[in-house]
Amino acid sequence: MIKRPDTRGQRIKRHNRVRGKISGTAERPRLSVFRSKANIYAQIIDDVAGTTLVSASTVEKAFEGIGSNCEAAKKIGAVIAERALQKGIEEVVFDRGGYIYHGRVKALAEGAREGGLKF
Repeated sequence: MIKRPDTRGQRIKRHNRVRGKISGTAERPRLSVFRSKANIYAQIIDDVAGTTLVSASTVEKAFEGIGSNCEAAKKIGAVIAERALQKGIEEVVFDRGGYIYHGRVKALAEGAREGGLKF
């Protein structure tokens, strides 16, 4: 019998390994990415205080279009950058969430950089 690899479990292991090395502070919070099959979510988190400072996703009512492609991810990156700059956040630590830096995750990062975030 062929066993199917637990890809979600592998991603969580990678994510925990990365989270052991990076964390967000008040001066430089963490930009966390989560992608599902149909949507993409981004949060800027202060890990010291344990609070989410800014969030954006393709589930919001203001978002128009398909939430599962690179263009949507780039728009969400630009939206989160705009909201972060309004709160006075300019530098962040990028947390790819155990995903490969490719496709939607890369598009979100590029959109955030174009929006003015530095990482």
